[in-house]
Amino acid sequence: MASPDLIDELSCSICLNIYTDPVTMRCGHNFCRECIDRVLDTRKASGLYTCPECREEFQERPVLSRARALRNIAEKFLISQPVPEDTGIYCTYCLDSPAPAIKSCLHCESSLCGRHLGIHAKSPEHVLSDPTNSPGNRKCSIHKKIVEYYCLKERVCICVYCIAEGQHKGHPVEKLDEASEKKKEKLRKDLEMMTSKKAWAEKQVRSLEERKTDVQKTSAGVIERVTALFRDVRRELEEREKRVLSEISRQAEKISQSVSRIIQQLEIQKDKLSRKINHIEELCNTTDPMTILKDQNSDGEDIYQTEQEDNTDTQIPSEGDFYENSITDRLHKLSDFIKDIPLSIQKPEGVTLDEETAANNIKISGDLKTASLSAATINRLETPKRFKNYQVQCRRSFSSGRHSWEVDTSNSTSWRVGLCYPSMDRKTNIGDNKYSWCLRRCSNGYNVVHNFVYISCLYKPTSHKLRICLDYEAGRISFYELSDPIRHLHTFTTTFTEPLHLAIALWNGSMTIAN
Repeated sequence: MASPDLIDELSCSICLNIYTDPVTMRCGHNFCRECIDRVLDTRKASGLYTCPECREEFQERPVLSRARALRNIAEKFLISQPVPEDTGIYCTYCLDSPAPAIKSCLHCESSLCGRHLGIHAKSPEHVLSDPTNSPGNRKCSIHKKIVEYYCLKERVCICVYCIAEGQHKGHPVEKLDEASEKKKEKLRKDLEMMTSKKAWAEKQVRSLEERKTDVQKTSAGVIERVTALFRDVRRELEEREKRVLSEISRQAEKISQSVSRIIQQLEIQKDKLSRKINHIEELCNTTDPMTILKDQNSDGEDIYQTEQEDNTDTQIPSEGDFYENSITDRLHKLSDFIKDIPLSIQKPEGVTLDEETAANNIKISGDLKTASLSAATINRLETPKRFKNYQVQCRRSFSSGRHSWEVDTSNSTSWRVGLCYPSMDRKTNIGDNKYSWCLRRCSNGYNVVHNFVYISCLYKPTSHKLRICLDYEAGRISFYELSDPIRHLHTFTTTFTEPLHLAIALWNGSMTIAN
């Protein structure tokens, strides 16, 4: 059995196994080629390479030299080990008791255990490889020679005779190891690119999942608040309905009582008149003149006086006391207002840049979404709306509601973006007056500016995409950086007195309105 010290000397400090295709770095330390390549690949992004053993630093990727002597010692050590790894490939020459193969000879097309490998011919023609079930596949099908070259034109593995006298004569070729290393390098680059794309896709998925969660949380909050408002409205309507109906019933009862009182008075008068009518009829039927003239109850003045009193006491209230027209008119207006409540959320109309306001050193794209600093002066018609230098505003103005816009600043490092009144002085920059509010990027930081007051933001720029939000009624302008996660930079609070326009100022590069 090998001593622990010998095993340590023949072990790679990265994978802790016996060396496989060992290579030496400039500092003198040895590693398996595959292991050190993997370590160096991880350091590629930083641009600084170090030895895993002694930590010596290299500005460029170190050149790896094959450690042939160490490789031979490691192979002999593996041959001497009593229990080789069982790969499922067995020695061709061990017929009675098959032993696991540790190498395959491409020349002999055979696999060898440690015992037979030790006595195998050492001629250069005998090329050894890791155990394989089909070593014959490494030979040229035409010349039956081991393939050692790769034809770059035909992209096939060939032997030396294919180059000298075969169909690949005159074609550009490379050694198999060199061609393999080049392909591995390409594969590593492809792997790096695919890994980067996968990471980007995973980041996008996480971002969308977070957006989905935020939308669900926001909608749940809106549903709760709107439900509470509808509940309050229903409760108020029910209470108002009860009060209106109660008032109508109260007025109806009052009128009913009044009418009943009048009816009662009329009944009394009717009885009184009936008695008088009977008495007068009796007098009319009497033949005795003395009886008629002596009767004092049949005097006509009392009758006329009663009729005048009756006209005063029997006034019946009109139907207009119920205020039906006023109630129904207001309920119809309420119904129309409820019908106007939107049943779906509509995306607000986007904004476009107004070339009539663009300074003569600002160029506007054909879709009116991108502003860029122009190297040459553009001769535009002079108008009162046009900015003097570096700026442009959007066409549409906003005087109510909530709105938001996104801008991409990836092509500029010196800019301002914000909102301004149409009355802003066209010779000043947005933010440098009391009629505008903006976020400013300069050097490696953010400022917010209003009325020439500059306030530094806590965060350093980490994303080129920004969001500007306006809540006109609440008097708020907010700026957000669309990083991961989204960061709130600043909110201005004021009372707006004019419509607002989105405005951009550029001192280099370009800026694009994303929506």
